[in-house]
Amino acid sequence: MSQVTTITCFRFNSFADKFWALSMMQLAHRQLSSIEGSTFYKLMGTGRGDSFNAFPDFSTYILLQVWQSEHVAMGFFARSPIVDRYRKRASEVWTTYMVNLSSHGLWSGVNPFEPTPRDKSAGPVIAITRATIKWQKLIHFWRYVPKSQKDLKANGGLVYTKGMGEVPIVHMATYSVWEDAASLRRFAYESEHHRVAIAKTKALKWYKEELFARFQPICSEGTWEGRSPLEGML
Repeated sequence: MSQVTTITCFRFNSFADKFWALSMMQLAHRQLSSIEGSTFYKLMGTGRGDSFNAFPDFSTYILLQVWQSEHVAMGFFARSPIVDRYRKRASEVWTTYMVNLSSHGLWSGVNPFEPTPRDKSAGPVIAITRATIKWQKLIHFWRYVPKSQKDLKANGGLVYTKGMGEVPIVHMATYSVWEDAASLRRFAYESEHHRVAIAKTKALKWYKEELFARFQPICSEGTWEGRSPLEGML
């Protein structure tokens, strides 16, 4: 069996549904923590807009899960009562199944992703970054965030991106989908502001914990903004 990771985006429209989704940030953990075949999960809120933002977006939530196999993951989404509850409330649900290509660092004290040998040269790529920011570095970090994200939208090959996190302000994660590995590399290593952000991270030691992981999507279900973002790419 090969490990599979899923990332699910939920969108909520009405005030009642947004309030329900916010309450599930506390209430859902009892069910999510006891799912057979799930080795790691994070239920996260998101930031406003399509880059990382300290102000919350109460309409969008993201569920990241790591599974022992694709078969187990598909069974969860086909039969889980908690998924049904989310689907009944959400206006849109988009789930991507993916295998890990590389992963460096820690998330809540562990590295949950096991790389699977794949052809890394073709097809779309998903990047997930996550960090716990030191309390004494919060102001300096958030002052620089807008500048570090400045080149993101202008970078060719970006399909989708969203900032997310378990705890506002302190936990920062980004989820980005790219047409190919070359597009991701251009942003990571050729973007002036992003290069400066990497240098500042090393010099100023903003993070108490950090992780960078790269994935290859293998299946996409549902829609986002009325379409399937990875349609025709898998």
